Amino acid sequence: MNDVNRSAASSRSPANVLASIPARVRNHCLDLWEAWQRFWFTPLAPHTLAVMRIATGTMLTYMHLIWASDLMAFLGPNAWLNREVVRQLHATDYTWSYLNYIDSPALLWSHHALVILVAVLLTLGIATKITAPLAWFLNLMYCHRLTGHLFGLDQVVMMLLMYLMIAPCGSVYSIDAWRKKKQGLSIGQETVAARIATRLIQLHLCIVYLFGGISKMRGELWWDGSAIWYALVNWEYQSIDAVWLGHYPLLIGAIAHVTIFWETFYCAAIWPRFLRPWTLAIAVAVHGGIALVLGMITFGVMMLVANLSFVAPETIDSLVSRRRAD
Repeated sequence: MNDVNRSAASSRSPANVLASIPARVRNHCLDLWEAWQRFWFTPLAPHTLAVMRIATGTMLTYMHLIWASDLMAFLGPNAWLNREVVRQLHATDYTWSYLNYIDSPALLWSHHALVILVAVLLTLGIATKITAPLAWFLNLMYCHRLTGHLFGLDQVVMMLLMYLMIAPCGSVYSIDAWRKKKQGLSIGQETVAARIATRLIQLHLCIVYLFGGISKMRGELWWDGSAIWYALVNWEYQSIDAVWLGHYPLLIGAIAHVTIFWETFYCAAIWPRFLRPWTLAIAVAVHGGIALVLGMITFGVMMLVANLSFVAPETIDSLVSRRRAD
């Protein structure tokens, strides 16, 4: 009986199970596994992430300077949305912020100055292993406190900060890298962390676009093109008078259809190399149009920064090197 049990256990061993799988299926599984490993764990240079760090840190600094223009109205005891209202709004979720418990204007101003300093240090690339996660945490506390004052810009900045803090985003184009170079140390090495952070940004961006496209398809305005028209004539957002496009309804309809198709299928079109330049070109047109025509410049810029995750580090380094040479 023991011999029978040993024989049965032996037949179920990993080697025997693998050997029992047809060669074609086994090779296909191995190819999939190798593709998965290449996708997530092939070392990548940090140059693209470094440019994204500079752009995100600059925008973060700008955002907190804007909040500083009337800080007490945003965060003070008698703010437009006071702490008690915010706490009630989030009574049933986990949106917590220690800023809900600070009354002192002096302490709020000191804290805000610290946040701006951290954002500047991140932009310059000083101690990024500390300043990147610190910037993410501090800005998260502001986002949880400033319910009702946020829009897409804040969400995109938080998304990028979340992934930049796990990336070697300060290993080039930074004060940290300059110091290492002065000491004769090598900089800009390819790392697995850079690849993982880049992939996470890319996949998150694909999900954002996919659900944005699906939500647009649920209504009628994007199917008949009137969504573009209503955006153009909305005085709240209008920064450039483009009402003249109303004389060309076919053009307005075409813009609407291209936009919804691009946004919905971005998650598929961005990965093939021969489609990627066209997909990114449409991203520039869409977000550039939002920035210029609807006045949402900061949001448009940060969405383009997120799209940079699909630009190869070699391309970024080549452009930067060429600019330095000029």
